[in-house]
Amino acid sequence: MDEVVDEIGAFEAKTRLSELLRQTERGRSFVILRRGKAVARLVPPGHESAAAGRRAAVDALHEIRRGIAGKVEVRGLIERERRYQ
Repeated sequence: MDEVVDEIGAFEAKTRLSELLRQTERGRSFVILRRGKAVARLVPPGHESAAAGRRAAVDALHEIRRGIAGKVEVRGLIERERRYQ
């Protein structure tokens, strides 16, 4: 499921903070921009821990991949693991 994140300028975010907080409570996320550059995210509680968990999983997979020489045949790895269970 792709998350929809709205962008909003810093000045507008400041003037509409109460409204943005209400929308965030309902699950909406915002990226706050300053001069067109993303500087902050306003996300519902718990969102950041889920994102951190996904990032940790991806990092772990990259670490595993670095330890395997040559081409990786995922199906073969799965079948090999099933044989050892």
